[in-house]
Amino acid sequence: MTAKLAFRNVKRSARDYLVYFLTMTFVAALMFAFNTVIFSESVGRMFEVAGLMAAMIGMATFFIVLIVAWLINYMVRFILEKRSREFGIYLLIGMKKKQISRLYLREMLLLGTVAFGLGLLPGLLLQQILLAVLYGVLKLDQPLRIEWSWWCFLMTFLCYFGCYFLALFRCKRRFRKMNIRDLMDEQHRGEEIREGKVGIRKLLLPVSILVLAALEVALCMGLIRDGVSIMGFLAGLVVFIYLFYAGVSAWVVSYVRKKGSRIYRRGNLFLLRQFASKVRTMQFTMGTLTALFTVAILGCTVALMFQDYQDQILQSKFPFDVQVYGADPADEFADEFEVLNKETTVKDSYIYRIYENGTDPVNVWLYSHLQVFGTIYQKPDGTADVEKIREEADGSYCRYDTYMGLSDYNRLRHMLGYQEVSLKDGEYLLHIKERVLRETKDFTDEIRILGEKGVLSCAGIRTEPFSQDGHNGGDYVIVVPDAEISAMTPYYSELAVDIKGKAPADLERQLDALGEEQDFGGHPQREGNSCYGSDTIVSYAAVNLVRDNLIPEVRYLLLCIIFPAFYIGLVFLCVALAVLSVQQLSDAAKYRFRYQVLHQLGMGRKETDHLIFRQLLWYYLCPAVFAAAISSMICAFISRKFIFYTGVHTPLFQYFGGSCLLFIGIYTVYFLITYISFKRTVREENKR
Repeated sequence: MTAKLAFRNVKRSARDYLVYFLTMTFVAALMFAFNTVIFSESVGRMFEVAGLMAAMIGMATFFIVLIVAWLINYMVRFILEKRSREFGIYLLIGMKKKQISRLYLREMLLLGTVAFGLGLLPGLLLQQILLAVLYGVLKLDQPLRIEWSWWCFLMTFLCYFGCYFLALFRCKRRFRKMNIRDLMDEQHRGEEIREGKVGIRKLLLPVSILVLAALEVALCMGLIRDGVSIMGFLAGLVVFIYLFYAGVSAWVVSYVRKKGSRIYRRGNLFLLRQFASKVRTMQFTMGTLTALFTVAILGCTVALMFQDYQDQILQSKFPFDVQVYGADPADEFADEFEVLNKETTVKDSYIYRIYENGTDPVNVWLYSHLQVFGTIYQKPDGTADVEKIREEADGSYCRYDTYMGLSDYNRLRHMLGYQEVSLKDGEYLLHIKERVLRETKDFTDEIRILGEKGVLSCAGIRTEPFSQDGHNGGDYVIVVPDAEISAMTPYYSELAVDIKGKAPADLERQLDALGEEQDFGGHPQREGNSCYGSDTIVSYAAVNLVRDNLIPEVRYLLLCIIFPAFYIGLVFLCVALAVLSVQQLSDAAKYRFRYQVLHQLGMGRKETDHLIFRQLLWYYLCPAVFAAAISSMICAFISRKFIFYTGVHTPLFQYFGGSCLLFIGIYTVYFLITYISFKRTVREENKR
C-alpha cells in the first residue's frame, strides 16, 4: 500500500516540481561528465601533470556537493511544507509518524534515483562534448569513444546521494518534532502579506550601500592583498547582500503606504504589495540566490579570461621550435644536438651567448618601478633600494643586465621571420615584452647604459615575441653593436633550433634527461645568471623549451582552471534558478484566488497574463540585476588586473559581457518554463 502511494506521489512531485527534477538530472549529468576527466585513462596518459586536473575538479566538486546538498535540503523542506496538510491528514486517519516519515523519505530518494538514472544518459553525451573540447583545445588527434569507469560512476553516485542522505537525515529529525497542528498550519506559513514597522529597517538600505561603497574603495585602492583582507571583503559582501534585501522591502512598503500616484497604474499596487511581502519573507533565500548568481558569473568570467589568454598570448610565448638554456657560457650543446638529430630533422640552428658587463641599471629600474614588485625594493622616499635589490632580489632578473650582440640578434630575427635592424656606434636597442612596455612606457631616458666609450643612446624599442622568460633575458634584453659586445663577459649560452614538421611528444623529456642538474637556480658556472621574468598570473620557465610539447601542456594547465570554473558556474547558476523557479511555481496555487478576484473585477486574459509576466519578472530580475551589479564591480577589478599582468588585448568588460550572455541564455529558459507553468495554473483555476 505504502509502495503504491509512494510511487504515485513521486509521479506527482516530478510533475509539480519539474524544474527541480530537471535540475537534479542536469547536475547528475554534469557530475558524471566532469568526473570522467578525473578517471579517464586517455587523459591521464597525456601529461605528467594530469593529476592537477583531477585535483582541481575534485576541489570544485567539493563546493558543488555543498551547494547541491543545500538545494536538496531546501527542496525537501519546501516540499514538506507544501504537503504538510496531507501528512497531517495521514496522522488523523491513524498512520504513525514513523510510517509517514519513511514514506516521505522513500519518495524523495525515489525521485532522486530517477533523476540520477536519467542524468547518466545526457552525462555520456556531455562526456563526449567535454572530451572533444579538451582534445580540440590541446590540438590532439584522439578518437572519441564512450569512456565508462566504475570509479567515475561510484564517485558520482556517492557525491550525489551523499547530498540526499544529509538532507533527508535533517528532514527526518524535523519531522519527528512536528505534531498534527504544526503540520496543518505549516502550509499556510508565510502566506500573509507581512509589512510590519519599516522605520528602522529603511536605514538598512543606505547602510548596505555604504558598505558596498567601502568595498569598492578598498578594491580601487588595492587594499585587498592578502588572505585576511580577502576574507574581510567577502564578509562585507555577505553583510551587504542580506542588509540590502531587508532595506529594499522596507522602502517598497513605505512607498505603498505613502500612496504615490504611480501605485494605482496597471496593477502596480498589487505587484508592489506582493513583491514587498515576498522579499521580506524570502530575504535570506533571495540573498543566498544573489550570492550564487554572483559566484556563477565570476566562475564563467575567470574561465573566459584564461581561454582568452590561450588564444592571444600562448602561441607567442614560445616563438622558437626548440630553445635550450646553458648555464655554462662555453656550452656547445653537443648532447642536445645528438638527441635533436636522432629524433627530428633540424632545418636551422644557432648557438649564441648572452652577455653582461657588471652593471644593472635596467634591473634596478624594473625592480623599483613595476607594480608586480610593489614597494618591496623601494626606500621610504620611493627611490630604488639598490643594496636590497642586489642582495635579496627574487630571481625575476639576472644579477646583471643581459646583453646580446647585434649579429646574434639579427640571426634570431631571421629565424623568426622578423625584419633585421641596424645600430650605429654608440647606440643600443631595447627588446622588451609588450606587456612590460605597456606599463612602463619608454623609460630609456631614466637609465644609463654604459658602453666601452661611454654612455650609449637608445635607438629604439622592440616588442616582438622573443622568448624572454629566462632565455633571451628575463622580460628584456639589451642589443648592442658587436664591437661593444666583444668587451663584455659571456653570461650564459643559448641554442635556438628550427625543426621540420612536428616535434616528438617526448622530445622535451629527453632533453631534460640530459642535464637534470641544470635548473633556473644558482649554477656553479656563473652565479646569478638565470632568471624567469616578471610574469605572475601565467608564468612558465624551463631549461628546455619544445614548443610542440609545451603549448599542449600549458593549455592543459590552463584547462585545469577553465573546466572547474565553468563547472562551478553552471551548477551554481542552475541550483539558484531551480530554487527561484520552484518558489514561483509553488506560489501559483496561492495566487489562484487573487487572480480569480482580479478576473471577476473585469481584468481580461491578456491583462492577467501581462500582470503575471511582470510579477515573475520582478522576482527574477531582483536577484539577477543585483548579482550583476556586484559581479560587475569584482569582474572589472580582476579583469583589469588580468589584462594588465598578462598583456592580452581585450576590452575591460568583454569577459563580464560573455558571462552575462551565457547567464541570460540559461536564465531565459528557466524564466519561460516558469512563466508558462504559472500562467497555466492560474488559467485552470479561472476556468473553474
